[in-house]
Amino acid sequence: MNIHSVSPTPTSAPADKRTAILDAATAVFAKRGFFGAQVADIARSAGIAAGTVYLYFRSKDEILTSIFDRTMKEAIDEGRAALADVGDPVERLRQIARMHLARMGRDRNLAIVFQVELRQTTKFMEQFSATGLRDYLAVIQQTIEDAQSKGRFRKSINARTAAKVFFGALDEMATNWILSHRRYALAGQADEIVDMLVGGFGAPAKGTK
Repeated sequence: MNIHSVSPTPTSAPADKRTAILDAATAVFAKRGFFGAQVADIARSAGIAAGTVYLYFRSKDEILTSIFDRTMKEAIDEGRAALADVGDPVERLRQIARMHLARMGRDRNLAIVFQVELRQTTKFMEQFSATGLRDYLAVIQQTIEDAQSKGRFRKSINARTAAKVFFGALDEMATNWILSHRRYALAGQADEIVDMLVGGFGAPAKGTK
């Protein structure tokens, strides 16, 4: 056998290395803040050379954007898979709330980056609003529109606005959880939020205005 014809087995696949960088960056950004962190800090945390980071990401900004994109893609994919067989739109909203808060609640570093560091500049906020967040809100809006078509929610409600209100409530609970000195299960607040909003969105009982 010609040993020169055998390609060496890579010690780490590119996808694994990219994931390791994003995971390390999440921890570093949460600890030092986005503006206080350096690419060298991320590389050190990931156990790689600083130059290696630039093989996967052009800048620290792109790393932060990629953390957001990955999180939103995972949330949307997980949500669509979990909701595929749930017929009741209100129950789908409940599942969305539980998954959203559970995702933030099980990874405090991610929650800090998502709730705090991603909102440091208007540039980031504008970019995020035009990408994954828009798609995520669309899933919520479609669920609300389904509830309206089935007579569960008032048709006079603007579904797009209602989706933003729903997301905003989840978002605020996640931020409060980060800032609180108490330690509690964030996902435990999902049902309470849904019940409050459903009560406000809900169609009036027959015979009432």
